[in-house]
Amino acid sequence: MPTAAIPIGIAVVENDGRYLVGVRGPNSPLAGLAEFPGGKCQTGETPQDCAVRECLEETGLAVVSRRLLLNRQFEYEHGRVDLYFWICRPADGNSVAADHRGFRWVPASLLASLNFPAGNAPAISLLTTE
Repeated sequence: MPTAAIPIGIAVVENDGRYLVGVRGPNSPLAGLAEFPGGKCQTGETPQDCAVRECLEETGLAVVSRRLLLNRQFEYEHGRVDLYFWICRPADGNSVAADHRGFRWVPASLLASLNFPAGNAPAISLLTTE
């Protein structure tokens, strides 16, 4: 019997046509790939709240979620995930820096050239055609 998909909240943070992107650490699944801030939802936490929390924890940048860009399930070797990509914006424009704990701002036109996990492909496609 298949295991339940793990809900993942992902903050797709946009600011002036650029998106906040990092690189997955060496000890994480899909190490070395590009990523948006995000992670597993805690018990009782909505994917929207998870995306906001994970962004603050991973980057130090407080964000506000605007809308759901995409929800999809994807099967990786390490498990099945239910991905929720939330379009977010910085809560305070004055808190935006060039670097947020290793996450950097990437123009939308360059997103498709980065090596994101396969489950992100439809989200990247939506972001580069919007």
